[in-house]
Amino acid sequence: MAIQKFRGTGVALITPFQKNGKVDFPALENLVAHVIKGGVDFLVALGTTAETPTLSHAEKQEILSAIIQYNGGKVPIVCGIGGNNTQEVIHQLKDMNLQGVDAILSVAPYYNKPSQEGMYLHFKAIAAATNKPIILYNVPGRTGSSLLPATVIRLAEECSNIIAIKEASGNMEQCLELISAKPEKFIVLSGDDNLIIAQMAIGMEGIISVAANCFTKEMSDAVNLAMVNKYDKARKVHYKILPGINLLFAEGNPAGVKATLRQMNLCENILRLPLVPVSENTEKKIAAFVKGDK
Repeated sequence: MAIQKFRGTGVALITPFQKNGKVDFPALENLVAHVIKGGVDFLVALGTTAETPTLSHAEKQEILSAIIQYNGGKVPIVCGIGGNNTQEVIHQLKDMNLQGVDAILSVAPYYNKPSQEGMYLHFKAIAAATNKPIILYNVPGRTGSSLLPATVIRLAEECSNIIAIKEASGNMEQCLELISAKPEKFIVLSGDDNLIIAQMAIGMEGIISVAANCFTKEMSDAVNLAMVNKYDKARKVHYKILPGINLLFAEGNPAGVKATLRQMNLCENILRLPLVPVSENTEKKIAAFVKGDK
């Protein structure tokens, strides 16, 4: 199983919408071309940033197929398939056309707050239901519970197709514990754009990034420099865009990144309820940053 291709910079693609609320496929095609040109190593379709809770099953399949087509085999593709109903996740894995998908990103179960044993059995069942490589996704700020290092390591050791984790706890002590004890070939990726250089310094091997939708070249350059231990140069690149990264998350994701992409003429600034665009004040700050302050 070639896991090397999931190191570096992955981008959690947004879903552009038209003013009538429908998926904007021309904008999606332009975005895919933009991020590939900017140097990302792989694409992540249908993650949290894609507003997947508001997409129908038919839209998800259509978006995934479109991204595979627009990519044209240039970089690997990861598809988000997760949830808090284990059997439904397994059903989606079997029901969706995953031809052209290189790996699955599966988020820790949310809302029902399972125990560590529950999360272990959840992911073990998912791993048994597919031969695709699986990237776990720990984001306790969204899910309400954290996938702890001991559980991650147990899964990595017992399930050969669980090959990586996107770790977005923001807890550096937890990250250290995970990285120091993980199996050698298991990949730990960052889920925190603002912490990426520090996290790579302690042993992470890349990121699945929101900021790479818009600050693509800078994120890719910073990660590439860190991967070869050129941290002095990586810091300079990262600090240059850090104010912009903070603006992306000032009023939630993907509201900030869509406002930024609108300033870059890459998509409309339209979200589906319950998400709404950023405030006028934040939009002005984003516009000023995009126009040359970064």
